[in-house]
Amino acid sequence: MTSAHGTVANLGGGGVRKPSLGHRIAGQSLFWRLVSLAMVFGAWELAGRLDFNFAFPPFSDTLVAFLSMVADGTMGWAYLRTMEPLAIGLVFSLGVGITAGVAMGLREDVEWFSLPVFIVMQAAPMAALIPLVTFVYGIGLTAKVLAVVMLALPVIAINSYRAVRNVPPSLIAMSRSFMGSRRQQIVKVVLPAASPMMFAGIRLGVAEGFSGVVLAELLITPTGIGDLITFHRSVANYAHMYAVIASIVAFAVITVTILQMVETRLFRPEKRSSK
Repeated sequence: MTSAHGTVANLGGGGVRKPSLGHRIAGQSLFWRLVSLAMVFGAWELAGRLDFNFAFPPFSDTLVAFLSMVADGTMGWAYLRTMEPLAIGLVFSLGVGITAGVAMGLREDVEWFSLPVFIVMQAAPMAALIPLVTFVYGIGLTAKVLAVVMLALPVIAINSYRAVRNVPPSLIAMSRSFMGSRRQQIVKVVLPAASPMMFAGIRLGVAEGFSGVVLAELLITPTGIGDLITFHRSVANYAHMYAVIASIVAFAVITVTILQMVETRLFRPEKRSSK
C-alpha cells in the first residue's frame, strides 16, 4: 500500500524538494520582526546623530542610559512602584468588567441601566477627568488605581457585552432543545462561545491600563516610572528620559503580546495550526 507521502514524492520525480535556507528564513515572522526593529533603531540612531534637536538623543545613548539605570536598580525600583496601582486597577477592572459585560449581554434591563455608563466612560477624555479624581481622592494610591480603572474597565465591559450578544442563536436553541437549564446554557454554551472576543477585550483593556497608570504618575503625583520621566526631563537628561519612555512602551507591548499568544493558544486553533 502506497502512503500519501510516497505518492507525492513519486509524482515529483525524485522526492520532495526541500526549501532553501533563504526561503526558510524569509518565512519566519520573527526574522521580519527583527528586521523591522533594526530599521526603526537605525533610523532613530541616524536622526539623533543629525543633531536637529538637542532633546533627541541617538539610540545608542538611550540604550547606554537604560543599561545604567538597570544596573544601579533605579529602573527596577520604579517599576515596582508603578506595578502596584496597575495590578490593583487591572484586577478590579477584570472582575467588575467581565461580570458587568456578561450581565448586560444576558439581561436587557441590566443593559439599559449600565451600558450608557460604560459608553460615556469610554468616550470621555480621561486626562481631563484626572484632576477631578485628584481633587476628590487626593494624590495617593486610590487616585492612581481609579485612573487605571477609568481607562481599562469600559473597554473590558463593552467587549464582554458584545461577545455575549454575538453568541450564535443556534447554539442557544440547541441547548434549549436538549432541555438544558439556564445555568447550563450560560456556563456550557454562552461563556465558551463568547470567550475569544472577551479575551480580545481583556487584551485591549490591559493596554489601556498601562496608559492609565502612566497618566496618573505624570498628572497626579510623580512616582515610579512617571517620577523618572519627570525628573530626567527637568534636568535635561534626555537620554535617560527616552530610555524610561521606551522601556514602558516595550513592557506594555511584551505584556499584550504574551496575552495575544495565550489567546491564540486557547481560542484560535486555526491560527495556531497555520504557523
